[in-house]
Amino acid sequence: MTADLLRKAWWLVSRGRLAAFGVLAACVALQVVEPAPVEILRTRIFDFYQELKPREPPAIPRVAVADIDEQSLAAYGQWPWPRTLVAELVLALNRAEVAAIGFDVVFAEGDRTSPEHASRFMTGLDDETFEHLQSLPRNDAVLAAQIGAAPVVLGQSAAGGMVGQPHTPPPTGSVNMIGDVKAYLPRFPALLRNLAELESVARGIGVFSLLPESDGIVRRIPAAVSVDDVVWPALTMELLRVAANAPSIDIRAGASGGINALRVPPLVIPTDSLGRIWVHFAPRDLSRTYSIRDILTGVVGADQLRGKIILVGTSATGLLDMRATPLESVVPGVEVHAQALDMILAGDYLRRPDQMRSMEVLCALVAGLLIVLFAPLGGALGALAVGVAVISGVLATSWLLFAERGLLFDASWILVTSLATLGVLVFGSYFREQSEKRRIRGTFSQYLSPDLVQRLASDPNPVELGGETREMTMLFCDIRGFTAVSERYKDDPQRLTALVNGLLTPLSAAVLDHGGTIDKYIGDCIMAFWNAPVADAAHRQNACAAALAMRGALEEANKRLVADRLDEQVRIGVGINTGRVVVGNMGSRMRFDYSVLGDAVNLAARLEGQSSVYGVDIVIGQETAAALGDAFALLELDLIAVKGRSEAVRIFGLLGDSATAAESEFKARQLQNDEMLAAYRRGDWNEAGALARILSDKPGTPERYLNLIMERIAYFRQNPPAEDWRGVHVAETK
Repeated sequence: MTADLLRKAWWLVSRGRLAAFGVLAACVALQVVEPAPVEILRTRIFDFYQELKPREPPAIPRVAVADIDEQSLAAYGQWPWPRTLVAELVLALNRAEVAAIGFDVVFAEGDRTSPEHASRFMTGLDDETFEHLQSLPRNDAVLAAQIGAAPVVLGQSAAGGMVGQPHTPPPTGSVNMIGDVKAYLPRFPALLRNLAELESVARGIGVFSLLPESDGIVRRIPAAVSVDDVVWPALTMELLRVAANAPSIDIRAGASGGINALRVPPLVIPTDSLGRIWVHFAPRDLSRTYSIRDILTGVVGADQLRGKIILVGTSATGLLDMRATPLESVVPGVEVHAQALDMILAGDYLRRPDQMRSMEVLCALVAGLLIVLFAPLGGALGALAVGVAVISGVLATSWLLFAERGLLFDASWILVTSLATLGVLVFGSYFREQSEKRRIRGTFSQYLSPDLVQRLASDPNPVELGGETREMTMLFCDIRGFTAVSERYKDDPQRLTALVNGLLTPLSAAVLDHGGTIDKYIGDCIMAFWNAPVADAAHRQNACAAALAMRGALEEANKRLVADRLDEQVRIGVGINTGRVVVGNMGSRMRFDYSVLGDAVNLAARLEGQSSVYGVDIVIGQETAAALGDAFALLELDLIAVKGRSEAVRIFGLLGDSATAAESEFKARQLQNDEMLAAYRRGDWNEAGALARILSDKPGTPERYLNLIMERIAYFRQNPPAEDWRGVHVAETK
């Protein structure tokens, strides 16, 4: 008996199963307790599903938004508007025979623009005029009359303290509760309510407050809230009730705890146990959002509004009603209500039954056990195969439940549990493999480049000469004026070496920080490339970002030179070009390195040399510039045929990042520069010269570049180029 137990214990320990069982137990316990990070991870998975497969917008929208947008504010003034203007809106919508009108705003105070109120503060009024203004209908009464004649649902806001005016319980009594519903609904101490005069004539009253999750994203809306022992329906639920002319909203709490039914006849709406509704979001449909200005001026006709539920809300930034949803980081709050209504009317729900959580815990336990029991049997590859099979099955199940049935089954913590147990089991094999790789690196790192060492350590095949053709971006960076510095320190080689290292170290770090590979150092020059050995879809952008970082690193290096009492100030010249090259192991059978060959490499080196000619520290080729868009500030310099190359290329100066590119001064300078080059290339020396002089008066345009263009213009005035000349400059030097 004892020997048998010992054998079993040894079997568990030898396979790493004991530690894996401990990790599995800890993960399942965390899933049961459900701390905030577990909940956030779950909701982010559900967000990802909605991003992959959002709800399809309805072909014919049954919900529309009357938007208090910037155009409406410009037309009618700042919010709040006079209640007579709001009354006009209600009248226009009612005449259009809309199904219901819901206000995502609160009319909590009397209208101060009303004649009887405003006349009290007017000076110079005679008694007759004053009496006349006092006798005019109050603005709130005008609005109340229109609300009473239309299917209006007034909105109110749940608040954290005593605000607004005291009211009696809701006049409509539209919520029919079955069971102890109040115990489960979200609770608030107070409401910001509308004027009693308006509420008394409205068809319904609903709470429009949204309850974001802990990360600030709105995923669920409450069906109702409890305030001071009174249950108030949500604005969306009340709009559905009024639109359907239903007598009440039925909410039922089950005997086992939690809300288990919500009905707005004839609709039955799924909720969670706290009466919250998961919103299945669709991409925002701006075609169903109408500016209130367009509604009041007749631009939006009655045929566009008839039969729809209309939500009156705001997208104006200054009114601060912006929310985050799983699909968008910033949307107007009224859009969330509109999305919820669209979802309910289409019946395209997201559901997460209460028993789903128990199923998730059970699945995590089963998945972990499968991995613990079977993964070690086949070594590291076998463990990986079992883990992949379990994880793939969980992910596929979770996704299919969402995509086909709208069920929210959380796979996130099951994956965490599976990966944690799998990680413990494969750690031993992984550790042994890494030890072997470290041995290889230690053996060959003295002879081969780090990239080749990494390949040798991870690839069991022997390293051979050869390469592949790939589009890549190359960078050459040369330290300007370094020959003179070397002359000064020829008798102090140690200080010269320290100076070189102090400059090359931050420049190299800029390359590595932006995903580049340093090919070699050629004296005081750095050669680097992107998109090999690791693929990089943004290789052009990363190379340009690295060049700008090198410029910043040089400024810091120069400051250190000053701090070290060295009066040398160095500069750099950078050339960047993109093209198809051969990359691979170059050299001889005895010694080789991972490098690049090709015409595009040579052109990058030539562009570095042209940086001093044009007075621009970073020069890039046209193939690089073509894919940058507005991500960087580029200034076209010339159409040039570099030495040793007959084909002409456009070259550009890289002057800054996207912030510089977005500046209006830079855009204007860029446009004038393009016009100058166009005039120069068509031989219009007068216009080109005039534009060059204008640019020379503006800071930011490279002085040496402008002087070079003006010298050419002066030369061509006296010595016109051939008729077939198209502005190509043949470079005399490298």
